[in-house]
Amino acid sequence: MNPTFDELNKMIEERTSRLAVIGLGYVGLPMAIEFARAGYSVVGIDKDNRRVEQLKAGKSYILDVSEKQIRDCGEKLTATNNFRALIEAEVVVICVPTPLRKTKDPDLSYILSATQEISKYLHKGQLIILESTTYPGTTEEIILPELQATGMKAGTDFFVAFSPERIDPGNPKYTIHNTPKIVGGVTEACGILTESLYRSIVEMVVRVSTARSAEMVKLLENTFRAINIGMVNEVAIMCDKLGIDTWEVIDAAATKPFGFMPFYPGPGLGGHCIPIDPHYLSWKLKTLNYSAKFIELAGEINSNMPHYVVDKITDALNDFGKSIKGSKILLLGVAYKRNSNDYRESPALDIWKLLSEKRAEIRYHDPYISSVPVDSQTLKGEPLSAELLKSMDCAVIVTDHSDFDWQFILDNSRLVIDTRNATRKSKAGDCRIVKL
Repeated sequence: MNPTFDELNKMIEERTSRLAVIGLGYVGLPMAIEFARAGYSVVGIDKDNRRVEQLKAGKSYILDVSEKQIRDCGEKLTATNNFRALIEAEVVVICVPTPLRKTKDPDLSYILSATQEISKYLHKGQLIILESTTYPGTTEEIILPELQATGMKAGTDFFVAFSPERIDPGNPKYTIHNTPKIVGGVTEACGILTESLYRSIVEMVVRVSTARSAEMVKLLENTFRAINIGMVNEVAIMCDKLGIDTWEVIDAAATKPFGFMPFYPGPGLGGHCIPIDPHYLSWKLKTLNYSAKFIELAGEINSNMPHYVVDKITDALNDFGKSIKGSKILLLGVAYKRNSNDYRESPALDIWKLLSEKRAEIRYHDPYISSVPVDSQTLKGEPLSAELLKSMDCAVIVTDHSDFDWQFILDNSRLVIDTRNATRKSKAGDCRIVKL
């Protein structure tokens, strides 16, 4: 079927339109499930055969998605690695990765690959939505020309929009349903259809004038966070030099009911968004001969935090008369954020590498991650026990999972480097605690 604008709008409102979600990771799978729960027939497409087979078996590989949620979708949700499924879809949502190259240039290969597959099966009346975070102009400069090369025209023959993902892994309070959705169409008709679609699964849809504006919204959100985290990380360094408790200062400042929003220092940035997205904006501006100074400075400070943590470890061990070489160090948490099994860009991995270069003996425990690849090896987690803690020269709190018993950790450790202020309500006893 090749529906007209009015026919497609009606199909979306009646939830009879068929959806395809390309990319079944942390963004795509929860999105596919939400659409299936809303009554749409959804096919998830992913090149990773393991994901496809797990979904067919009703199993989840993402912490925020339960197997019950998958089973409850029933026949409304299917999975495949065959892009021919796009022939049957009236709506296609792209949720593929957008990493940075080592040179900090955007790697749009996943978006381009998905778009090329879509163009093979593009038909009239199809709505294409990009959710992957990228620089302003990607939808119009990369996706649109590829699709219009088929001879069809956006806004009349088919429809294109950008709607940035706002999923926060491990956050039980804010889900897809109650997080406002930003929508920007390439044309007015594209925006109307996309807004209509997301209204079926989200409480509030905010439509902006263009896809380019919607792309900028996402980058503003994450750049705001990256810059403020960079600032508070520098404040932590300054407070350390001044002999002031950083956390006390932040908590006291946070009592001001206006004009202040608390951010907290940490061992470095992690995840797929905050350490990466601002560089998309910075790169784009460089092509226009403009230097995004705040982004560059915040990036420099944040990327240096793992080095700062290792310096803290080194100094603390020296106070005990121990060299870092040969010292036994336990990393508590390798996920980039609390209560998550996501270790993408985790500062724990940078800390691990830096400690390894100094010839320390490193182990880790994370209740959510049993193994993690670092360089060419796969590291295995250790069960947390009193014996393990007592055998270590130093324990480093990198991720403040709520599963951790901080008092138990302090009771059985001689030295703890606390990068998250996780031990603030615990009694140190004979353990020495060093904070950022």
